[in-house]
Amino acid sequence: MKAVVLVGGFGTRLRPLTHTTPKQMLTILHRPMIEHVLEHLAEHGVTEAVLSMGYRPDVFTDAYPDGVCAGVRLHYATEPEPLDTAGAIRFAALDAGIDERFVVVNGDVLTDLDIGDLVRFHDDHGGEGTIALHRVEDPSAFGVVPTDADGKVLAFVEKPPRDEAPTDLINAGTYVLEASVLDRIAGDRKVSIEREVFPAMVTDGVLYATPGDTYWIDTGTPAKYLSCQLDLLDGVRGPAADGVHPDAAVERSATVTRSVLCAGVTVGTGAEIIDSVVLRGATIGAGATVHGSIVGPEATIGADARVGGLTVVGDRGVIPDDHVAVGASVEVAETYRGEAVEARS
Repeated sequence: MKAVVLVGGFGTRLRPLTHTTPKQMLTILHRPMIEHVLEHLAEHGVTEAVLSMGYRPDVFTDAYPDGVCAGVRLHYATEPEPLDTAGAIRFAALDAGIDERFVVVNGDVLTDLDIGDLVRFHDDHGGEGTIALHRVEDPSAFGVVPTDADGKVLAFVEKPPRDEAPTDLINAGTYVLEASVLDRIAGDRKVSIEREVFPAMVTDGVLYATPGDTYWIDTGTPAKYLSCQLDLLDGVRGPAADGVHPDAAVERSATVTRSVLCAGVTVGTGAEIIDSVVLRGATIGAGATVHGSIVGPEATIGADARVGGLTVVGDRGVIPDDHVAVGASVEVAETYRGEAVEARS
């Protein structure tokens, strides 16, 4: 079985972490996000995947020069210009020569969905496409998908107001599509699968959907990027993981609680890290506190600094000694200019 994996977005919601790195190449518990996505596909019978790339394709090709990732053979398809979701799927599938039923996934979604079950549902119902659905408390930020009793999609409503949503079942970003769907996508312009292709398939009565009561998270914001890693530490998905990489150096008097420390991280005397992610090569100074935040690669948190409130420090960013940063965003290779406080006694 083949898959198209959408990894071409700019990841603007995750800046400053994505200024130079595609979001799917950001680390999730010591491995790039894309490896988690492809490993899940491999577990459900996908042997070949087309990476539909746009932003910084070189980062993917440099990381996997032999064209294999998590046991899945890769085909690299780089859009000449942004083509939106359907356009990206069409371009990638045609570039890879896909001419049979295939799976589509968003490369920034982590899920335990049984893709094999989704494919079987698709085959049993004989439609052109099948969407995996996920139930959420607030569907207003997603495409909602009401269906009839047999799973035929009745409408595709993109990001409705919360009090007007016809269902709380949303498009979970995993599809099974027949190759004929590619003929529905114009090749000379941007085309949205959610706003144009799926509604047309609903009109023709060939789109189905099925709910999957399983783990699902869109990692595209700092809060969700942090949350998906804490889930792994908490054992929400399988056995609880150890977040501290063997190559991280943590002083004996430092405290690390429910946090991920990547390779090359150094943590100074008396520092405290709670509910946070610290990426490769970052330095946490003596007496510093990092709580509920993300520290980017090779960034520096100065001695006795206090970082919290989902602060995001970009690559090589600096929080100076004795400073407080709450809910801040520190750009790549910049020094935080916010509030400074007296050092803790």
